[in-house]
Amino acid sequence: MKRFKETLQARGLKPTYPRLRILEYLGKHEDHPTVEMIYEGLIRQIPTISKTTIYNTLNAFLEKGIIQAITITGTETRYDLRNLPHHHLLCKRCGKIIDIDIHCPYADQRKIDGHQIEERHGYFKGICRECLKKRGKR
Repeated sequence: MKRFKETLQARGLKPTYPRLRILEYLGKHEDHPTVEMIYEGLIRQIPTISKTTIYNTLNAFLEKGIIQAITITGTETRYDLRNLPHHHLLCKRCGKIIDIDIHCPYADQRKIDGHQIEERHGYFKGICRECLKKRGKR
């Protein structure tokens, strides 16, 4: 929790209890949760929390560069505490979004062919290894 408090303070955000709990939730759940998932995960611990609070908090985190938003499906936004450039795999069977660590020669470049790069998104769609195991395929 101390690490999250320091992160918020370093980015100019007051470390309120809801902010700390949301950041902690993102740190513990690497499944790239939605607002709904975060809400369901925190409502028992913080009965007064609202989805509006979660949205506003995540937007503040995005503005300060603490997290990144992922929109692979086009129908939902997922959130990732790991904000350095990396790729994702969307499992078309179970819907999980999984971090994929591969080398991309363009991931850290700020300019490509004279174009200024402000965001990078790399993702794959397929079947995750857990779903393949369930089907008996590898």
